[in-house]
Amino acid sequence: MELRHLRYFVTVAELGSVSKAAVKLFMAQPPLSAQIRQLEEEVGAALLVRLPRGVRLTPAGQSFLEDARAILARAQQAGMRARERQAGQRSTLRLGLMPSATHTLLPGLLQRLRQADPTVAVEAREMIPSARQLQALRNAEIDLGFIRPGQNQLPPEALVSIDDPYCLALHSDLPAARGRGPVQLRQVAQQAFVSFARYVESDYFDQTAALCEEAGFTPDVRHTGGQFVSVLAMVGCGLGVAIVPASCASMAPPQVKLRRIGGTQQKSRLVMVRGEHQMQDDWGQQVIQAATDEMTALEAVIRQTVP
Repeated sequence: MELRHLRYFVTVAELGSVSKAAVKLFMAQPPLSAQIRQLEEEVGAALLVRLPRGVRLTPAGQSFLEDARAILARAQQAGMRARERQAGQRSTLRLGLMPSATHTLLPGLLQRLRQADPTVAVEAREMIPSARQLQALRNAEIDLGFIRPGQNQLPPEALVSIDDPYCLALHSDLPAARGRGPVQLRQVAQQAFVSFARYVESDYFDQTAALCEEAGFTPDVRHTGGQFVSVLAMVGCGLGVAIVPASCASMAPPQVKLRRIGGTQQKSRLVMVRGEHQMQDDWGQQVIQAATDEMTALEAVIRQTVP
């Protein structure tokens, strides 16, 4: 089994089609099909189910895909580390980010990293849901991740956690937008809701649904967006109310006000995660310190802007 066989398989699995994979890999379809069959023979299990149009993974194929991705990531990382070691430096940081962290955390983090090490190169990837980032850490595809856990218990990979409380995003014309301090979610039970599309961010969709259930109602979700900035823009247009993290205050249009949600046991946190054996050297610790400082600064801003 060679690395190219793994690359072929991963491409076919991700595209769900041998013909599309062949185009992407710049090879003819029959040789690619033959390579996949040879791989299955070597593995000793059927990895793909051939359909009239495309392919789908078998249970064995799903397991093999996770391992193949991890092996390819390790191979790429090995080459990168060798080149950096030869140059006498380590300066490539691979980040996994939730969409909101791209807007709220990343700008300040990049500034801190460049101040600490002007040669640092950052490879940033938005990865949702949070489970995808955790798997990417375990596969050594990324060095650090920033997630929003869907449960109150933190994952074992957690390094730093800050409170980023759930807030109601309200158009300033609504009565619930007036005043300061926490607001009860049931006050807007009759309003239309703007939400993340579940297929985009299932974790956050489920978290907001749980908040509404805790408050005694099912939200009337009429509008969906794929980014917090889109959700807030819809609120600003008067389409409805939304549940967002407090850190999103910096993205809100002028006519949108954020108020903390009171009376809930649910916690919203932004968590920095690291793989068990990653970022252990001096350079890694320097990066982690810069990220910790930026998260602390973000938490202070949250407390000031959404009291």
